[in-house]
Formats: sequence, structure tokens, C-alpha cells
Amino acid sequence: MKLTKTLLATSALTVAATGVFAESHGNMAMDMTLVSWGGAYQASQQKAYVEPYLAMNAGVSATWDESSSEAVAKLRAMNEAGNITWDLVDVEAADAIRLCDEGLAMELDHDEVLASAPDGTSASDDFGDMIVSDCFIPQIVFSTTFGYRTDMVPEGAEAPTGACDVFDLETYPGKRALNKQPIANMEWALLCDGVDYADVYDLLETEEGQERALAKLGTIKDQTIWWSSSAEPIQLLADGEVFMASAYNGRLFSAIVEQDQPIGMAWEWQMFDLDGWVIPEDLPEDRLARVLDFVKYATDTQRLADQAKYISYGPARESSAPLVSTHAELGIEMAPHMPTDPNNAQNTFVNNYNWWADYRDDLDAKFQAWLAQ
Repeated sequence: MKLTKTLLATSALTVAATGVFAESHGNMAMDMTLVSWGGAYQASQQKAYVEPYLAMNAGVSATWDESSSEAVAKLRAMNEAGNITWDLVDVEAADAIRLCDEGLAMELDHDEVLASAPDGTSASDDFGDMIVSDCFIPQIVFSTTFGYRTDMVPEGAEAPTGACDVFDLETYPGKRALNKQPIANMEWALLCDGVDYADVYDLLETEEGQERALAKLGTIKDQTIWWSSSAEPIQLLADGEVFMASAYNGRLFSAIVEQDQPIGMAWEWQMFDLDGWVIPEDLPEDRLARVLDFVKYATDTQRLADQAKYISYGPARESSAPLVSTHAELGIEMAPHMPTDPNNAQNTFVNNYNWWADYRDDLDAKFQAWLAQ
């Protein structure tokens, strides 16, 4: 189903903004502040489209802020202070919906702002249902899944296969690492406690369901290291401090393939999610012009395909997928490492972005209070 999209305040805004960029481009130094997640993912962004864009646009520079995990709170604070210092912010889909609903991210006409596919297909058709918000500019499909130390699998035991193995302390003793937030953890807890996939979110809306999820997580709480930076679980695995850890699949790919760490993938009940850009609301005209010029380039068909050559996240544009083949530096086929590969996607959980946009603040507070107990 095609999701409803709204226009910019007027289509003239885009035209005017582009004109401002063209007029000022080359006459003054312009620095964009881009917000992302650091690590292998940010490196893929830098290589795939930031570096080539800067090479083509003398006088433009880019500064990274690795604060995407705090994007909602920080944009709320900036808005309240009347001082928006960020130009373009990489967020997960549920956070994009929240920021849009709160008026902190700019609504846009995707067909006006983004490039069409090479065959002329409009951006809105090419991205399709990846456009989950009027403010969201999709980039990638990724998953949160599990890695484990291959050299720590107990003798006589089979290797872990997925999320439910993290709750099996008898078969797989040792420390675990989980994200210090409710998303994914609450769903996995209910799934691995016997709740049917179709019933998970309905149950999580209830006090009973939330308590059941936290009780399941409580069975491993004292054996769990809680991470907040996406680099942490990879480092914990690399150092042998944990046996299993939830992590973003691209981070695990980098550790396994690029760094040759003794880590295996446990794909079952990986959680699919979307990631993309939002533009903060109320940017000054000159900064908005610069950002619109950059984001049109950075999200075109070739650039998103190029990003998938550096990290195992699927491009959000349909036209980009056929252009992805091998790793840009290692020459290995990327398809088997994608979360959407059939061998990796037999049992998957799709993040309900709209549900989390509605319940995130309340469950965040409840989850953090539970952690502090």
C-alpha cells in the first residue's frame, strides 16, 4: 500500500532552496553537520556518498556527530532552546515517525526532493512502502540479530541459531550483551516465552504483557551486560567478555569478514528495521539548500547501491538492489550476508514502527526503571 505523503509548505521552497545553494556554492565555505551511528555503518556512508559529494563540491565540508541513538532527546532540547545545530540526522524508522509527529523533522515531497530511478521511476515508487513517514528519507534495511563466539560454544552443544538461545543459560552459560532499550528485547522475550508472533504487540500493549516480557528478561538479567553504543557488543564479543550479543547485522559482518573475529551469526528471529535521514525542522534557508542538494545525491540509485558494497545492509531503493554485487574492497559476494537473504530470513520479526512511535517513551521509562532495580 502506498503511504500518504504531504508536500513541503510549497513546492517553491525546494526551488528557492536549490537557488540559494547554487548562488552561494563556491563563494563561501559551507560545513554540514551530519548525525549518524559511528563505526562500520558511518564509514559506509562516508565512502559511498560523502567523500564523492565533497570531491565534486569544492568549499563544502562535512562534520560527523555520532549521536543518532540520542537523536529524539537532543532534537527536542535543540528545538526548546531555539538552536538547531544539526543539518541531517540518521534515525531508525520509529524515531523518524516520532520526530515528524512532534514537528521536529521537516515534511517533504519525496518526488520533488529525491532523484528518480535511472529508468524514470519516481522516488516514491522506487522507495515504495519504505517511506513510513512524511519526514523519512529511507536508506537501508537492516536487522538486529545475534552474534556468538564460535570458540566458546560448549563441547557437545550445537551452535546457537537465534534469539531464543540467549535465554538458555543451561546449554550456553556465560555472559550476554543486550541493547539498553526495550525495542527488540521485549519482543524477543515474549516470542521466546511461547507467545505467537501475531500476538506480540497486542500483548505488549497490556500491563500483563509488559510484566511477562520483563520477567523473561529477568531470567538472564544478572548475566547480561547492557550496551548503549552499537560498537560495544562487537567489542565485548571480540574481547571474549560475552558468549552472545545482540548487534546490528552490519556491525557483525564487519567483525566477521573484515576483522576475521571468531564470531558466528545466529539469525533466527532477527528484527528487521529501516534506517534513513530526517531533516530538522526550521533550518535556515542557506543550510536547507545545502542539505537538499546533498541528500538528493546521497540517496540516488547508485549511491545506495554503493553503500551496500561496504556493509551488509540492503538498499531501500528497489532500483539499487540489482547494482549490488561484491564488497568494494574484499571482492566477496554481499548477498549471503544480507538480512534479507532467504537463508538468513526463515524466521524474522518486522519492527512495528508505528507501534513503537506511540509507546516508546512510556516503555523506555519502564524499562530503565526495571534495569535500575
